[in-house]
Amino acid sequence: MGRLHARVYSQMPRVKVTRIFDASADASGAVGEEFNLPVAKTLPELLEKVDAVTIAVPTRFHLSVAEQCLARKIACLIEKPLAKSVEEGKRIVELARQNGTTVQVGHIERFNPAIRAMSRLDIKPRFMEVTRISPMTFRSIDVGVVLDMMIHDIDIVLRLAASDVTKIDAVGVSVIGEVEDICNARLTFANGCVANLTASRLAMRTERKLRVFAHDAYVSIDYQKRHGIVVRRTGNIDAVRQAAAKIRSGEIEDLSQLNYKDIVHIEELQIDDVEPLRAELDAFIDAITDGSTPVVSAEDGLRAVDVATRIVQTIGPPTLA
Repeated sequence: MGRLHARVYSQMPRVKVTRIFDASADASGAVGEEFNLPVAKTLPELLEKVDAVTIAVPTRFHLSVAEQCLARKIACLIEKPLAKSVEEGKRIVELARQNGTTVQVGHIERFNPAIRAMSRLDIKPRFMEVTRISPMTFRSIDVGVVLDMMIHDIDIVLRLAASDVTKIDAVGVSVIGEVEDICNARLTFANGCVANLTASRLAMRTERKLRVFAHDAYVSIDYQKRHGIVVRRTGNIDAVRQAAAKIRSGEIEDLSQLNYKDIVHIEELQIDDVEPLRAELDAFIDAITDGSTPVVSAEDGLRAVDVATRIVQTIGPPTLA
């Protein structure tokens, strides 16, 4: 992720990349050469030259690096999850407040064009169904699938539900290690909304989908394809009732005579083609220059870590497959 951030920053006219740093000199040297960026030999050397940073290091180092940055009032974009634990997440939030410094969390799905398109709709979910499955990448087998993958969807459903989680039911299965590789969690919110989330890193295919059911609309989003549809109650209910009346009267004897696409009006969401990472970094720079609350604040990141932790605790020791 650090390499990807470096690429995008180097393309942004209002950003000057003054230093990049990696614990591996080979890694930072390769990225510096690829994008023609100056390389710092140490983290302190980098911190002397910057006003803002992306922290894209293993999660267990997020707090230690963020502490050094925030002590100097350097704005931070911290890759997801915010921290490895609720306690460390709270410390980052506290440091950001004490120093009056911007912290944004890298929940990049917030910037998926389909999610941004849906955010322009006035949707109040009653039920959400989320699936995020893929083959094993072998990159994060020391971290369970909840903090590795499901954390994306936890952040999204928390924002959409806009309510506190009052109950969690979850089950997880471990296949290759001591942490869960597959998890299903059911979140119940104080406002009555329910979210069902499934994550697996042992699937034979990749699927990343979100379905939102509201009183007056249904939205379906494919994260991977960056595509979405909305079906609204208004404009469809009369057509459905007319079709039902024809069936009851015998005017239509065979359901195969019905063309559901003629009955139900499906709208495609208006999707832009902005790269999610570019949108994320633009939002980070906006928050710094405007002094506004980041799109994904440290508090948002902490809430996601808190719910993820509660899911893992609910699972308990994962069942071995």
